[in-house]
Amino acid sequence: MRLGVLDVGSNTVHFLVVDAHPGARPLPAYSYKEELRLAELLDADGSITENGVGRLVGAVASAMRVAEDKGVEDVLPFATSAVREAANGEAVLARVEQETGVALRVLSGQDEARLTFLAARRWFGWSSGRLLLLDIGGGSLEIACGVDEQPDVAISLPLGAGRLTSGRLQGDPPDAEDIRTVRRQIRTEIARIVGDVSRLGPPDHTVATSKTFKQLARITGAARTDAGPYVPRRLTKESLGEWVPRLAAMTAVERSRIPGVSEGRARQLLAGALVADASMDLFGLDEVAICPWALREGVILRRLDMMTEAGTGSGDA
Repeated sequence: MRLGVLDVGSNTVHFLVVDAHPGARPLPAYSYKEELRLAELLDADGSITENGVGRLVGAVASAMRVAEDKGVEDVLPFATSAVREAANGEAVLARVEQETGVALRVLSGQDEARLTFLAARRWFGWSSGRLLLLDIGGGSLEIACGVDEQPDVAISLPLGAGRLTSGRLQGDPPDAEDIRTVRRQIRTEIARIVGDVSRLGPPDHTVATSKTFKQLARITGAARTDAGPYVPRRLTKESLGEWVPRLAAMTAVERSRIPGVSEGRARQLLAGALVADASMDLFGLDEVAICPWALREGVILRRLDMMTEAGTGSGDA
């Protein structure tokens, strides 16, 4: 069947069309996205601005037109931290449904971590053993670890690249003291939960997902996107450490000129690098493997699993 996944994230509204059926990997058929950066479109009380809500409604409506044009049978719509944590989140959801007919499901931070972990587990397989997952989004950092398809621990921290940039790193380039303050905040937040993960035992394989990790891997020498998803990519602690001070000294325009860095993400890249650097340091990681699959694929896989379970329950082979 042809499924559509509508991901209202902190940075981007992304509608992914896939051809999928139980027992097979989902095949991407079409991708539509709009960079709204909702995590930055907030007023003083933490509400998404009227402009931001209007743009979100427009993006969702456009995605539904794409769904119709591409013959999508079912749409799986969800929203993450930007809507989840907005002061007017419920009103935003109601307006989106009223004007587009789409009822967005708001995922908790733990749901994000679990579903992204599922995608990484399916991509790397059982031979990867105890898996440690890191995912840097626009609004939050997700961490999960376990030996099965459901992680033994799933954690979400308010350390997204967009959130940190708009709240603490507004200079261009940012002020050195602001960078030190953000660095301390990041490391304090992560250090609080290191023990919850470490007590499970050392990971056999550590993976990272998200656009932030992909771009950091690219600027440190990983293969280009057009080389395909099956080319192994990694990010090392050593190479990342060399880039953090360089990114800190650059303006957003200068970062956007680095091969592999998109203009829309350039401003947030330093914050993302600080989170990645702290995560790898505090968990004692020399490198992470970059996983092509993430939250959207996890949502699809969970839906296919539910279809299989329903078929089994009704007596199907």
